[in-house]
Amino acid sequence: MWKEWCTVAAEEEVRINGQIRARSVRLISEKGEQLGIRHIREAQEIAEKKDLDLVEVAANSDPPVVKIMDYGKDKYRKEQARKAARKKQVNINVREIKLRPKIGDHDFNTKRGHVERFLRGGDKVKVTIMFRGREVQHPDLGEKLLRRLASDLDELGRIESQPNLDGRNMVMVMSPKKEAPPKADVGSGERQETQETSAARS
Repeated sequence: MWKEWCTVAAEEEVRINGQIRARSVRLISEKGEQLGIRHIREAQEIAEKKDLDLVEVAANSDPPVVKIMDYGKDKYRKEQARKAARKKQVNINVREIKLRPKIGDHDFNTKRGHVERFLRGGDKVKVTIMFRGREVQHPDLGEKLLRRLASDLDELGRIESQPNLDGRNMVMVMSPKKEAPPKADVGSGERQETQETSAARS
């Protein structure tokens, strides 16, 4: 174990065992006990007898602080903790939907469906109204469209960034609400209504 971790320590810029340069160190046992200031060789011998590593944990102290530990086990534990922390992180993507200010109802409903899907998936959505020519002289049309979209999807998302005119584009950002209502199952509703109607007739 003593020689095995020297290479690993060099890669991580952590000095262990024979890599520790100081002649005197403040030694901490594997149980966290303060063992006082020891000559480096004495500290190394104590660690060797326990078949453990000597790890420099505070190189800038005077003298440097070293601790007796199982370096491999400690490294594994820290790596598992980092993985657990990464799993808890919520990765939110930002999707973009582009609309024209004079978009028809059918196309608007299609775009709204895309935004709904993104919000349900936990993504933010950047909605951009693209003006052409003299359309930019009527930004109120773009804002009205964005407000309509936000109102239609009020149960799923909230406006994170209010509609803002940027050059020839107007941009609004929506973010998902923490608890979005489940998507309605239209088919099951129709089946239930049919069953109730049949029961009433019988």
